[in-house]
Amino acid sequence: MARIGNELWLETGSVKKAATELMRRYPTICSLQAHRYACGLSQDQAAVRYNQMTGHQTSLGGTSINAWETWARERGRAGSAPGFTSLLILAAAYGGGPAGVVEEDISPGHLVAEAYERLAVEDQLALKRYSTIHSASQADTTAPAAEGQEAEPAAIATVADPGTIGKNFIITAPTVEYGNPDRFVYSLPNPAPGQLLNLDWASFGNGIERLIHQIKNLGRRTDVDACFGINEAGLVMATFLASAQFGRCPIGYLKCNKSREFISLDQASIFPELPDAPDIVLCDFEVKHADVVGFISREIRNQYPGAQIYFAVFGAMTKGKLEVDNFDDLTGASIMRAANIKAVFVAATMSPPGIEPPLELR
Repeated sequence: MARIGNELWLETGSVKKAATELMRRYPTICSLQAHRYACGLSQDQAAVRYNQMTGHQTSLGGTSINAWETWARERGRAGSAPGFTSLLILAAAYGGGPAGVVEEDISPGHLVAEAYERLAVEDQLALKRYSTIHSASQADTTAPAAEGQEAEPAAIATVADPGTIGKNFIITAPTVEYGNPDRFVYSLPNPAPGQLLNLDWASFGNGIERLIHQIKNLGRRTDVDACFGINEAGLVMATFLASAQFGRCPIGYLKCNKSREFISLDQASIFPELPDAPDIVLCDFEVKHADVVGFISREIRNQYPGAQIYFAVFGAMTKGKLEVDNFDDLTGASIMRAANIKAVFVAATMSPPGIEPPLELR
């Protein structure tokens, strides 16, 4: 794989482009591995490069590189997570290319794009803050304000309005018996790869309208007993759907506490009183790799035996290109199928590390 990565680097002249192409060809490769392969390095050689970047003040070995890549590849189920400072050093090391003499700007967040949510909260915040400051400084360098004009703060990977969304396309999703499986979705291209894509309220509303359109075109009338939101962003979605589409049906709230190893439900969660075997729309802001929908579906069925669950998600992460041809090209496809969902509605597709709702709703 290091040989293939090196060949791709020779073709593209970029570690980032070579790594992206490697992950497209081989979806099981994590971003940390792909960047190392693009430099043509073994794990031991990557450790040597790492130590060189610190002026040999560290004595990192190949086993540490292996542990970090195992953690990213196994979605946190094995290995150990790299810290923020280690990601900074790795980004600089891999930015040097195969010979270590190039100065390509690689985002440390991009190195752990597929496993970002598994990092310690402190490291997530540090990466986000670093990306914001770094992007702002780049904007100041490349686009100085005109004379006499005050410079405006740089917009960091933000979708400013619904007109900036990507291509519209159709994806076939799990649906009810004799229902319409086609979902008219759109992509959310990220102008700053490796950083979270911040959505504004117009973009957020556009996604909810797309979900309503899909529900209306399911091919049969959909009456539900309640809409449940996962965390605050999902709760906002559930509120809009309940009011606009389901006659102001009851609303439930599911507050998830996530750690590196497991998910638990907070006592602040709200389960309204519902009839037997209710039909429920479950709303989540994004689907990545974590089995949140499976965990929540089990909790709902424990609370409401016989419940039939529809799943509405704003953004679904893809395994490669954004305009996917198949539902199984979504990283969370197997998770959604295993949750025994009655029908799945998806507004948009996204790339790692994901999207951020307005006002940083959690």
